Amino acid sequence: MITKPEQAVNIFKEGSNCSQAVISVYAEEFGLSQEMALKIAQGFGGGMGRMAQTCGAVTGAYMVLGLKYGSADIHEKEAKERVYGLVRDFTRRFENRNSSIVCQELLGCDICKPEGVMAAKAKGLFTSVCPKMVREAVEILDEMINE
Repeated sequence: MITKPEQAVNIFKEGSNCSQAVISVYAEEFGLSQEMALKIAQGFGGGMGRMAQTCGAVTGAYMVLGLKYGSADIHEKEAKERVYGLVRDFTRRFENRNSSIVCQELLGCDICKPEGVMAAKAKGLFTSVCPKMVREAVEILDEMINE
């Protein structure tokens, strides 16, 4: 049986962005269609709209934490605080593994510029670093959800 981290990496390798890959393996489990999950997460790839900011695997994980632990009741402050705490915990765990959650720092180049994208492709970063970030984001989510 294929694990969620492996599924997410495969989805990434098929052409999704990092954020889509992470949320898509949890979508149906939390009542979201695969199609809707892919649409929601589309703008978060490449460090949010290829601005090389927060890693898309991280933002995808934040969305999963909201799906799992969040509330649709905007007045339920306890759920909001719980999700905020889980986001901070996820961030700490991800940074412990990778030293940053910032796409530009993880890749070592600025992909918001065409020459940065070309450099990242030439160095194979989208096929080496990004799948690792996707895998680790899902591993951390699995740890947190199963604790």
